[in-house]
Amino acid sequence: MMKEYYQRVSDQVLLEHLDSKGAVLIEGPKWCGKTTSAKHIAKSVIEMDQPDMTEQYQQMARIKPSNLLEGETPHLIDEWQIAPNIWNAVRYEVDRRGEFGQFILTGSSVPAKLDESMHTGTGRIVRMRMRTMSLYESKDSSGQVSLLDLFNQKDITGTDHHSIEEIAFLICRGGWPAALNRSEKVALKQAFDYHDAVANDDISRVDDVKRDPERTKRLMKSYARNVATQASLEAIRTDIISNDIETFNKDTLYGYLNALKRIFVIEDSPAWNPNLRSKTAIRTSDTRYFVDPSIATAALGMGPMDLVNDLELMGLIFENLCIRDLRVYADALDGSVYHYRDKTGLECDAVIHLRDGRYGLIEVKLGGDKLINDGAKNLLRLADMIDTSKMKEPSFLMVLCGVAPFAYKREDGVFVVPVACLKD
Repeated sequence: MMKEYYQRVSDQVLLEHLDSKGAVLIEGPKWCGKTTSAKHIAKSVIEMDQPDMTEQYQQMARIKPSNLLEGETPHLIDEWQIAPNIWNAVRYEVDRRGEFGQFILTGSSVPAKLDESMHTGTGRIVRMRMRTMSLYESKDSSGQVSLLDLFNQKDITGTDHHSIEEIAFLICRGGWPAALNRSEKVALKQAFDYHDAVANDDISRVDDVKRDPERTKRLMKSYARNVATQASLEAIRTDIISNDIETFNKDTLYGYLNALKRIFVIEDSPAWNPNLRSKTAIRTSDTRYFVDPSIATAALGMGPMDLVNDLELMGLIFENLCIRDLRVYADALDGSVYHYRDKTGLECDAVIHLRDGRYGLIEVKLGGDKLINDGAKNLLRLADMIDTSKMKEPSFLMVLCGVAPFAYKREDGVFVVPVACLKD
């Protein structure tokens, strides 16, 4: 019996890339579903990590790699990094055929090394980021409210009945495909297993630099304590040093952080710089996020009820969940996600900016009338500061909630949307 395939927002992104380039390299976190998604679209597949074929495939890649590229297109080469010179073979074959949509490459979350003999692939091979599953992809969001509709300034409506306990579970479970349709115990275990695999193995494999698992865990725990904030790297380093008698200088910290970024564990949000009528100084520090909120709870050793008993912390990690979903949906709209903070304390948790210049301003609130009102006031203040003679007005202002019964438009024009109603 075949497992049910969960449609991914990135499936359409992949098809669009195949329509415009000869080959697509899918990158993203371990266990996020890269190979499954690629197999769903590919017309032929070769799996380089088949135990009884790996050595033969490696030999063929050295002798005549073009043999590994044969098959109906798009042809998927899974775990291509086992024989890295396949990269040049794909790039050459794309040039030779002169056609788009020829190959899909997937592999380990640990990036393969491209040595000096390997062409960059620019113009032939496009890199595509895949993420863990959004609530809409995991069927935990009704999808009654479309982000695209908000950009097109259409009316929206929706209802949601998620409790605070259910939202806490979705945070801790994360967007790992292996966690779906499992018992609660098994579902929650996936994030802890991922956290341990990163600390014990992946962080050292990324660049063959041996890194201490316990230091890695302390770093991830410090990052989790500072999630959704603009904590300085020095503050994070100091947090680690307080538990580490050995020297942990800035260069060492940067090495660990860069490794975690390269294997798609952390993904900070850069600052957005609008044209303002005033000369307000904008804070440019990145906001700290994991690629999936469950990594934060795993790093802290927390479960759903721990979050419910600490709503302040839950609000911060809930923001990480919302940023994950917004990134998934923004990718489908050719958009990017930023944040805004200025020296006066005015903030906007997420700014989705599309390539055509349209943008939306979003505040994230776990729930409650007071927090929603505060978020709406912040959004209206920021919108009023923007110099619309130099840039467009925002397409929409939205408070994105965890617990709210309805999706609706307030009298002041601000949308209130439960995250479990949203889709791309």
